[in-house]
Amino acid sequence: MIDVLVAGGGPAGLAAAIRAASAGLEAVVVEPRTAPVDKACGEGIMPGGVAALRDLGVRVGGHELRGIRYTDGLRSAEAAFRGGPGAGVRRTELHAALHERAAALGVRVVTRKVGEVRQDERTVTAAGLTARWLIAADGLHSPLRRALGLDHPVPGPGRYGLRRHYPLAPWTDHVEVHWSRHGEAYVTPVGERLVGVAVLSRDRRPYDRHLAAFPALAARLADGRGATPVRGAGPLRQRALGRRAGRVLLVGDAAGYVDALTGEGIALAVATATAAVDCLSAGRPEDYPRRWARVTRRYRLLTAALLGAAGHPSSGRLIVAAAHRAPAVFRTAVRALQ
Repeated sequence: MIDVLVAGGGPAGLAAAIRAASAGLEAVVVEPRTAPVDKACGEGIMPGGVAALRDLGVRVGGHELRGIRYTDGLRSAEAAFRGGPGAGVRRTELHAALHERAAALGVRVVTRKVGEVRQDERTVTAAGLTARWLIAADGLHSPLRRALGLDHPVPGPGRYGLRRHYPLAPWTDHVEVHWSRHGEAYVTPVGERLVGVAVLSRDRRPYDRHLAAFPALAARLADGRGATPVRGAGPLRQRALGRRAGRVLLVGDAAGYVDALTGEGIALAVATATAAVDCLSAGRPEDYPRRWARVTRRYRLLTAALLGAAGHPSSGRLIVAAAHRAPAVFRTAVRALQ
């Protein structure tokens, strides 16, 4: 019998399968799309995420990231990472590296949709496969979270993300965050001649109109020749009533998500997937909800606080001004996100 069936072959699902296979468990991933899969994300991996991937035996290339820089067009503040660099990596390259590592460990990937889930006291069945446990890693708008009755509606306007790549040589080795009254733009070097620019906002409007809110950045990107199509995602805020339903454990974005503002998505995907598999390996699945709360607490608190501040039209400049006037405090905040 399959030990761990994983619904979703994105970073969280593949991380769970890799961890399970490394622990001597048979893991099977169910994913309807063919690898590698692209997705609208900022593509900046914080140092903690790079280290977590390395622990799984996954090495990522891309462009080294040395820190974070905030700017509002008038003032700026920057802080270097401590204890090692992060990485700007194309989503497709990251997915391919995870897929390759999973295959090397004997993880089987089945190309189909999960559909209905049935479970009893000993087994769980989905996509025509029966296993001891099912890990739901089916993304931000997880169908399994809804089907299990764990989805918790989020009131109010949501935040959305749009991303495009530009064939330009990076002008910085930092993730550059541009603030405006409408949202933020995240500039991430992902190659020798490739820069990703993602915008996050509550305003629903075309990418170019978002970019116009950042005149200095828009001027750098004015040529636009060779830019990739825009990809979008959202609403970003997702809540779950719980992280476990019987023999099903939710990991990654499927388990709930606050915002992409702090760039910790990959680190959290690996951390929650690792926690879930470790609990199953130890024969203590009941511990997973507490483990999930512990490994995500810092991210949830810091992101919620920063997101609350960013929700006011004048806050972007206030945040940058405060970081500019108190660089030591800004360095401490950045290092807390590693």
